[in-house]
Amino acid sequence: MGRVTERRRVIRIRDGAVSTRPDTLVAEEPLEIRLNGKPLAITMRTPGDDFALAAGFLVSEGVLGSAADVRNIVYCAGAQDDGTNTYNVVDVRLAPGVTVPDITLERNVYTTSSCGLCGKASLDAVRTTARFPIADTPPLLVEPGLLAALPDRLREAQRVFDRTGGLHAAALFSETGELLDVREDVGRHNAVDKLVGHALREDRLPLDRAILLVSGRASFELAQKAVMAGIPVLAAVSAPSSLAVDLAAETGLTLVGFLRGRNMNVYAGEGRIALEAAAPRG
Repeated sequence: MGRVTERRRVIRIRDGAVSTRPDTLVAEEPLEIRLNGKPLAITMRTPGDDFALAAGFLVSEGVLGSAADVRNIVYCAGAQDDGTNTYNVVDVRLAPGVTVPDITLERNVYTTSSCGLCGKASLDAVRTTARFPIADTPPLLVEPGLLAALPDRLREAQRVFDRTGGLHAAALFSETGELLDVREDVGRHNAVDKLVGHALREDRLPLDRAILLVSGRASFELAQKAVMAGIPVLAAVSAPSSLAVDLAAETGLTLVGFLRGRNMNVYAGEGRIALEAAAPRG
């Protein structure tokens, strides 16, 4: 099975001095996700939590909604021509009675950090396939000070980043700021899938009292994954995309960007942010 990190020789130049040394790099390998034996998608990921990644991906595609929807998830034996198992091919078998979606050409894709479908079609697709409407009862109310503290808590939990500096991270926090789960991956979308897939396998969907924090920008795809998991608040340390803001506004998702220190921008769903708790400007 692939490792999370690998060692490579590197030439270092520091203040004009040249030296060689081993360097720790984050591993990146392809993962093929199959559904009932049929190829569905390939994603480049950091090995580890592969079953959770596959399950989370299928939540975002509207295929899975609970642990009962899954019969089993296995690595495919004999993935190579010589019969060896690469641990880079995962097959998700649905439980009896679960509808198998039509795997069209548009979705049988090589997935990256950008979304495969864009514009109004993507917004409509999420609206029609979301199983968990974002309607928290009683309403979630988060103080800006609590949000401001989350990036440091996420950073403290990033074990592999400390060794490589090359990973994205995603974390789930409770409404009181408790760290519930954290995952790292070379792809920010994979890190979120691992979170959501782990929650699905523990039958904890929807995550309707959780805050999702991502270490990079908030793309449409990440907003989609939050909506499909029933997460009411998505916060990012960098910028959101325009389509992510559109999706948040349409679905009721609270979207926070540029979360750095005590500063942040609220792009949608401001009703969940206790604005009166923010320090007044002098």
